[in-house]
Amino acid sequence: MGKDVIIACDFSSREETLSFLDKFTGTKPFVKIGMELYYAEGPQMVREIKARGHKIFLDLKLHDIPNTVKKAMSVLRNLDVDLVNLHAAGTRAMMEAALEGLTRPDGTRPLLIAVTQLTSTSQERMEQDLLIKEPLDQVVMHYAKTAQQAGLDGVVCSPLEAGKVHQVCGSSFLTVTPGVRFADGEVGDQVRVMTPEEAKRIGSDYIVVGRPITKAQDPVAAYERCVREFVD
Repeated sequence: MGKDVIIACDFSSREETLSFLDKFTGTKPFVKIGMELYYAEGPQMVREIKARGHKIFLDLKLHDIPNTVKKAMSVLRNLDVDLVNLHAAGTRAMMEAALEGLTRPDGTRPLLIAVTQLTSTSQERMEQDLLIKEPLDQVVMHYAKTAQQAGLDGVVCSPLEAGKVHQVCGSSFLTVTPGVRFADGEVGDQVRVMTPEEAKRIGSDYIVVGRPITKAQDPVAAYERCVREFVD
């Protein structure tokens, strides 16, 4: 898959989600289904959106003992999503088990990516709460390399880290980056943000965009603007 814009469908109900997706009468955008929607509506919501022709990033961030994650992934692989994630902090053994569980009998599987450190984690919080003393940037790159060694396809990272991840792990290792806002838009609760054009220039493979599209007066126009700035 080439560069793409993924819309974060952070809605709490089936009705709200389908009402939003109904606005897209032409193209079928790549969408992210996170914990809120998945826990509200369950796997049937994923099947329904997939049946409409959308690619899906299932953003559930699994993190547990290897065997539990392996079994969970063996269930998720049957939803026919395109992209799944987990926490790199679960260790290489967990990531390898996840990959095993996600792979279908015919050898096919969704792409699997790892969350390195959440964008809400600061150096101070990492040191005080997690007792990790190394620089945050160094930790993120180490997690990315570990994910690559485990056989994963890429990582979720800040747009500011995408270029360095590619330097460390190679250009084919995917970077999926939230924290993207239009230059003339509201920053919201994001601290480290980047425009679609900047994310393209720095090397992001996929950008995940939520409120700048979902809360826009014309969501379709906002999505098309994102695609123009990032993909075209």
